[in-house]
Amino acid sequence: MKLIDTIKEMQILSAAWQLEGLRIGFVPTMGNLHAGHLSLVDKAKAECDKVVVSIFVNPLQFNDDQDFSKYPRTLDEDREKLSALNVDALFIPVEQELYPQGKENTTQVEVPGLSRLLEGASRAGHFVGVTTVVNKLFNIVQPDVAVFGEKDFQQLLIIQHMVTDLNMPVHIIGIPTAREAGGLAMSSRNNRLTAEQREIAPLLYQTLQGIRVELLEGNSDIEGLKRLAFEQLEKAGFQPDYLELRDSITLAEPDSNASGRIILAAACLGEIRLIDNLRV
Repeated sequence: MKLIDTIKEMQILSAAWQLEGLRIGFVPTMGNLHAGHLSLVDKAKAECDKVVVSIFVNPLQFNDDQDFSKYPRTLDEDREKLSALNVDALFIPVEQELYPQGKENTTQVEVPGLSRLLEGASRAGHFVGVTTVVNKLFNIVQPDVAVFGEKDFQQLLIIQHMVTDLNMPVHIIGIPTAREAGGLAMSSRNNRLTAEQREIAPLLYQTLQGIRVELLEGNSDIEGLKRLAFEQLEKAGFQPDYLELRDSITLAEPDSNASGRIILAAACLGEIRLIDNLRV
């Protein structure tokens, strides 16, 4: 596995692969890799001839400096996991490499509308940071395919819209959420949960499952279901942020013409923010 820390070296390697007619798969991450990340790598390997994984904790998508500083960084362990999967290249740029003029002075990319709903409403500027860095990484790596997890469902939709709107020749693949034994969606943030919080955390997914059952059985009182869900989560120790039923294509309020529906939720357990979703 090649270790690459400069934009120039990554571009040279990608260009060489392209000259050979090889198909490039890409998995952008912020590191602290778990089984969910590795499933994205497996998918990229199945689709492509060469696979690049990037690790970069992107300061532009954090609206809380303390959250950024506490984000787990485990580069040595991550390198071992990716090497075991025979990843072709690991791109590990530093902040100065991606934002040479400083993150405040870099050109930013925004998908309007979608970026300001739900998670975007609670974390101002978060998705601008995501789309900006993903755009930069796509321009550097030049992938044919990029793989993302559906746990960050809103992020996945936003990136799909960005690629379409900017006519980027990248095929975006979404992979179902990887879950721990109790149903908790795998996330790097889970490492910061205490033992007691880990016992409580699966309730978020269980709550979504309960709402899904009610909806499929014909209960249309979504506001009533939301109130009950908030009460249950608060009683267990969560601080719920939002729980919404939305169109799975547009994230608008679903109507009778919606081709699919999805429940999306975010809640804090202590200082750890957890998000999850479940298709209906």
